[in-house]
Amino acid sequence: MYVVELDDGSLRLATKNLVPGQRVYGEHLYSYEGVEYREWNVYRSKLAAALLKGLQELPVREGDRILYLGIASGTTASHISDIIGPTGLIYGIEFSPRVIRDLLQIVPDRKNIVPILADAREPVRYRHLVGATRGLYADVAQPEQADIVVRNAKLFLEDGGYLLLAIKARSVDVTSEPSEVYLREMRTLAEGGFDIKDVVHLDPFDKDHAMVYAIYRRG
Repeated sequence: MYVVELDDGSLRLATKNLVPGQRVYGEHLYSYEGVEYREWNVYRSKLAAALLKGLQELPVREGDRILYLGIASGTTASHISDIIGPTGLIYGIEFSPRVIRDLLQIVPDRKNIVPILADAREPVRYRHLVGATRGLYADVAQPEQADIVVRNAKLFLEDGGYLLLAIKARSVDVTSEPSEVYLREMRTLAEGGFDIKDVVHLDPFDKDHAMVYAIYRRG
């Protein structure tokens, strides 16, 4: 991840473009010393919003293998793809055939993304397609978000691996206060072997959302 300074003096989050010339969602491209960067739009990516709001650490590293639950059309995943580079790999789980068709438009050039049409609630069904991973990123609009993460972590996440979970409070429980939902989901994570490192609320970029950063410990 980089911070790009524009001509007007303003700053933008950006990643070094793995596929020079490619725009994934209409983002701005910048060139600096012969290297192309893609603006990481905080209104389009919850992870970018979390970084802007002060997330303690971005644990994603070059060469990482990551299981991405709810990869959708690949907005955030494309920036993770930039960071992990050609030696890394993203296993992208998406339930919607319509949405995954958009993702398929970028993967021919981004060969470190493997799209998998599947239901994240049933990880056993794709265990033959996914190897051990160092990271797990989850952005799923389901009531049992933390439970889905725990189920997937048991099958795929290495001991000491990291989690980045975007909790959508209104998808979990529309009747409770978001703060109560966050605490409940984090208790489920803790009971499932996760050590919570940081929690960042994503307002005003994503209302009633929080990003959780945690480390997984196998019992």
